[in-house]
Amino acid sequence: MLRARARRIAGFTLLEMVIAVTIFALLVALTVPTMKVWVANTKVRAVADSLQNGIRLAQTESLRRSRQMVFALTNTNPTSASFTAVTQGTYWAVETYPLMTDGSDPATLIATGALTAAGNTVQILAGQGQSALCFNSLGRLVANPSPGPVAAVCTTPTTGANNNTQPMFTYVVSVAGADHNLQVEVAMGGQLHLCDPTQTASSSNPYGC
Repeated sequence: MLRARARRIAGFTLLEMVIAVTIFALLVALTVPTMKVWVANTKVRAVADSLQNGIRLAQTESLRRSRQMVFALTNTNPTSASFTAVTQGTYWAVETYPLMTDGSDPATLIATGALTAAGNTVQILAGQGQSALCFNSLGRLVANPSPGPVAAVCTTPTTGANNNTQPMFTYVVSVAGADHNLQVEVAMGGQLHLCDPTQTASSSNPYGC
């Protein structure tokens, strides 16, 4: 008899079970929106990093090869140096600019990268509408009206970004559901900066734009 009573005392009543389930459901309801924002912010960072790495690769290869390199966005993953450049592409590509006009030194595709791996909600906005970036043998941005990829045009920046007066191009990366964007800045001299446009850059806050 005492043993049976002990088993009854150690168990949960139906009311206690309902209360526990209700509290759990409330905690889940409060956590899910926060998790969604965190996941979206993680996607923003992943895409911004991929974009910055592609641009940095183009600049690095221009210095290493001592020749002009082209970075461009496109909507399909290129398998050759022949592709169409767009200002809001979902992939990036880096290729050489031909040294000869007689076809003896054709453009060569160096590397590609995906910006859609983080989901189809990603959007990349080029600040001055540039379809491509060209780096000369010194790693600086240069103009080129026909660098190679179809519809690609390389220009040089004319304005700064936010509080920065140095001429630069900007790429703003946003993802639906994120609570902030990230911005990749490419200065005339080839300097790259990944920053948060909602913050102001300072000596104590290099992460700001």
